[in-house]
Amino acid sequence: MSSFLKSVVAILLGAAITTPCLRAEPTGDTNIHPRGTFANARLRFEQDKQGHVAFIGGSITEMNGYRPMVMEVLKRRFPETEFTFTDAGISSTCSTTGAFRLAEHVLDKGPVDLFFVEFAVNDDQDAGHARRECIRGMEGIIRQTRTHNPGADIVVTHFVNPGMLAKWQRGEVPLPVAAHNAVAAHYQVSTINLAKEVADRITAKTLTWEQFGGTHPKPHGNAIAATMIDRLIEQSMSDPTPAKAIPHAMPQLLDSKSYARGRLLQPNVASDLKGMMIKVPAWKELKGSSRGRFTKELLLCAEEPESELTLKFDGTAIGAYVLAGPDAGIVETSVDGGPYQKTNLFHRFSSGLHYPRTVLFGADLATGAHVLRLRVADAKHADSIGNAMRVLNFVAN
Repeated sequence: MSSFLKSVVAILLGAAITTPCLRAEPTGDTNIHPRGTFANARLRFEQDKQGHVAFIGGSITEMNGYRPMVMEVLKRRFPETEFTFTDAGISSTCSTTGAFRLAEHVLDKGPVDLFFVEFAVNDDQDAGHARRECIRGMEGIIRQTRTHNPGADIVVTHFVNPGMLAKWQRGEVPLPVAAHNAVAAHYQVSTINLAKEVADRITAKTLTWEQFGGTHPKPHGNAIAATMIDRLIEQSMSDPTPAKAIPHAMPQLLDSKSYARGRLLQPNVASDLKGMMIKVPAWKELKGSSRGRFTKELLLCAEEPESELTLKFDGTAIGAYVLAGPDAGIVETSVDGGPYQKTNLFHRFSSGLHYPRTVLFGADLATGAHVLRLRVADAKHADSIGNAMRVLNFVAN
């Protein structure tokens, strides 16, 4: 075990930390919201001595933060269990992208027994989602997971950024948290409101934002989250263990167009390519930084206006999971012969980074077969230096 994780485990076990006024333990359980039970996961861990535990989210999940701490909590609580851990954290991604990539990045690895989800911060600051999109993404993730394994136990954790913190301190609930909570309550999914916990502690002067560590928390801040999750698990330990797994109830969809059938489509499903090519971009020749996880991927690339493609698909939504860099352009799309609509691929974080994001060309289509036609526009964002489109995957629901 690394020295980092050893220090974390010490915190989680109640050892003293360097700043006497701080504690990793919650001051109470006010911001821990158990719903349903953890009986299915416990049965799997204790009886079968095996368990698939997965994590999905943005950079807060991908980083060396709360995720490895929770892994250590589980290994401590269930020392005889052989765990398989899936890390599906990808920096900058929101719950919309999460719902579309869930099957390939998590569910294809086997049924999930215990699933940790984190998207409040990125739905807020990266995607700037309206309530509808927060609902559709989170409901898509939960619905797909429990369709794949009806016994899956799920925990949604709300992390926090400065803007969200300010809202809590004004007595307001940030939009993504309210939306995610609505989905969690509908599906009886437990939530950890770390954001409110941090706001409460700062108000009580037992914590500062600097001590917590900011949007990407320091070890102490992540330990608060992991300890709250540990308390949630501890509360469930007194529940009787069932003889067999009990499927979770599957209520009606909150939103009939939620991404409950979200999936990735390979770039080569597109046809009638004009001015486009599937290739690994020459990243070293392009302006802007690129993340290592993407630099060997085959992308559908277009760099000139009037480049075109056609895509046939089934479902109620169609879009693309793209890398949008300093040269990201604007695309025009038409579904089933309808009028062309413009979609700007350039993001406010694109100026220095080939930024991963999902853009939707249609999200409220009638169920059934459709045809998308896409072309690269002559126009571009004022801050963009080109007309490029680089598609990791198309997405459909």
